[in-house]
Amino acid sequence: MTEITRVLLVGAGHMGTSHGRAYAAIDGFDLCGVVTRGESGARLARELEVPHHRDFDAALAATRPDAVGIASFTDTHVPFATAALEAGCHVFVEKPLAADVSAARALVDLANDRSRVIAVGYILRHHPSWQRFVTLAHDLGKPLVMRMNLNQQSSGPEWATHRSIMSTTSPIVDCGVHYVDVMSQMTNAKAVRVSAIGARLTDDIAPDMYNYGQLQITFDDGSVGWYEAGWGPMISETAYFVKDVFGPLGAISIEADAGDSASADVDRHTATDAIRIHRSRMRDDGSLAEADELITTGDEPDHDELCRREQEWFLDAIHGRVDVGRHLDEVIQSLEIVVAADESVRTGRTVEI
Repeated sequence: MTEITRVLLVGAGHMGTSHGRAYAAIDGFDLCGVVTRGESGARLARELEVPHHRDFDAALAATRPDAVGIASFTDTHVPFATAALEAGCHVFVEKPLAADVSAARALVDLANDRSRVIAVGYILRHHPSWQRFVTLAHDLGKPLVMRMNLNQQSSGPEWATHRSIMSTTSPIVDCGVHYVDVMSQMTNAKAVRVSAIGARLTDDIAPDMYNYGQLQITFDDGSVGWYEAGWGPMISETAYFVKDVFGPLGAISIEADAGDSASADVDRHTATDAIRIHRSRMRDDGSLAEADELITTGDEPDHDELCRREQEWFLDAIHGRVDVGRHLDEVIQSLEIVVAADESVRTGRTVEI
């Protein structure tokens, strides 16, 4: 007989909605409620036929779940996760785990003290094309040069969401953890130095916040990488998509058909259409010995399916079928890099890690 894990979901934005549908669909989870202050949670609760709550503490006490899924804004992650762990719950929390490294480490320590699982939503780790992207990079030699961005031309509701996120978290911190985590997997090396630049392109955000940033990382094996993220109605669609790595033996690139105004479409952020493999071997006359190889990836999972895979992994962790120890070490490492980048933007100085 399947052991049932009762789970309470907090947040019903794009990520929360996909996670909620996953909880409702997976044998082994029983979604016992959705918590939001707004109507998005009420709509999701009606769709999934579960109760809607507006207060997290009251919902935690009323439902007494075994696990809590947190997909709310970053500044709520620490208080919600702390309360859930102290109530004896396992926790799944969307990235970034916390706004600063010390708070993230404290959450991991609390989970260990309470013998509970805490897992973080690094969705690209569950994506077959991105897994292959990382694996293929291991065949390129060292050092590696990694180039990635996720700029988003946002307006209307998307811009409202981005402004809300930027009340506490910059774009290179919020999304950057994904891509510096990919770089760390590609190099299997330690970041030693980070520098970054940023620009405040609008008065619609706090005076001390910036809505465009770019970070540059140096790893201890000599590899280097940059990541760029900008949000807002002024961002160029042309600057939307670069996912590329090259080394002495060639290059691996993710190719995606951006379409029209695709950068604000969250479903496209994990999408790939092909992986291009370029090999640098040359003939005696100096010409390239091989044509590029193109691997089509059009049958990849959609966003809801990726979130389902994440939650199946979380359930496996709850039942001891996977160990999240290394996962959490790498979560802390990626957070440390992007927090250092944020410090670099604000101080104008390179940060040693």
